[in-house]
Amino acid sequence: NTLRDYLTGEIIEETTYEEFRQALAKLLVEERGYPRERLKAKVPLSYSVNNEEYGRELDLVAYDQDRRPLLVVIFCSGEVGSFERETAIAAQLMADGPAPFALTTDTRDASLLDTATGTVLAQGMQAVPYWDELLEKSVRMPRMPLSLERKERLTRIFHAYNGFLIDSCCSSECCGPVKKA
Repeated sequence: NTLRDYLTGEIIEETTYEEFRQALAKLLVEERGYPRERLKAKVPLSYSVNNEEYGRELDLVAYDQDRRPLLVVIFCSGEVGSFERETAIAAQLMADGPAPFALTTDTRDASLLDTATGTVLAQGMQAVPYWDELLEKSVRMPRMPLSLERKERLTRIFHAYNGFLIDSCCSSECCGPVKKA
């Protein structure tokens, strides 16, 4: 089956994760005030471990007017708290980032995270920030680029989460590719 992508209008394959992604994109635009053009779905996050190239698609990313990531959203199939660290690290590793905020959700529960510290700022679906609130909070959040040492350390941690959790749940069918071809 197929469905029409809420953000792009393209016809895409219908999966359970895609239905969740579409519902959250619609919530962000219609209820939380996000400009549609500031949201992107299935954003690739590429990284290298031991000279091997890997990648993961991030479910949704909201960008500011300068095209810097503000909020990274990752859907999870399990306890939301189990995905908080992985989500915060993904937001730190973003190109043109780090993104100051990350949200992990199973569409019934959510955790909004300060990516620099990994601190949970809010929980529950009410944790999904409004656009104006996100912009206001992002001004107060430092965006320090990662040192090479910290980036390498975070990349290895992310890779451990990425490989284990994706391979153990439902493989790349719902979460995106684990290893680049």
